[in-house]
Order: sequence, then structure tokens, then C-alpha cells
Amino acid sequence: MATVLIVDDSPTEVHVLSGYLQKHGFSTETAADGAEGIEKCRALKPDLVLMDVVMPGMNGFQATRQLARDPDTAGIPIVMVTTKGLETDKIWGMRQGAVDYLVKPVTEAQLVEKVRAALGGHD
Repeated sequence: MATVLIVDDSPTEVHVLSGYLQKHGFSTETAADGAEGIEKCRALKPDLVLMDVVMPGMNGFQATRQLARDPDTAGIPIVMVTTKGLETDKIWGMRQGAVDYLVKPVTEAQLVEKVRAALGGHD
């Protein structure tokens, strides 16, 4: 069973995303901001990270860049899940090291499909 770290400052969003993933057999962990996300990613070594962008303190772009550049966490795929839906946001997110980009609100089917794809079909 794959473990997914959800980094999002919205308890509602975390609840919804966790629910979708757990229903499909994924284990979930959560972090409320970018800095906590980096700490938990280093400690837990999840199989995948879902990263929000707009968060207090360190935003998701900054956290993604740090994780992608750290040899300890560079191999962990990151999917941005955010309300920032402009093409420039997507390009910037991918440039920071994300493997995919989802714009909120996401459906259960979209989320599970993107997570499975980012994990290379393993779950």
C-alpha cells in the first residue's frame, strides 16, 4: 500500500483528499504547511506528495523546489493540487520539480488517476 503525504493548510481539503485516497487503499499522512511538509517528507519518505501552493509561510512552490533538490527526497514524486489554475502557474510548478498538476476542486476519479500515474501504476 502506497503512502501519500498531503500538504495543505485547509483541514476540509485534507479531509476530502484523504477520504478519496483511503477509499482506494492508499495510506495518508498530512502536513499543514510547506515547512512541515518538508520535515514529514524527510522523516516518512512517502511514496508520493500532494502539494498545495497557497499556504502560510513557505508556499508549495518553494517546498516542492526544496524537496526536488534534496538528494534524500528528490525521488519522491510531487503532484501540485491547488486553486492556482493559470498556465503560468502550471509551468512554474512543473519547473520546481512537480511531476503533475491538478487544479482544485478535483474529483475523486481525477485524483486517483493522477496519483496512480505518478506512482508509475503501482499502488
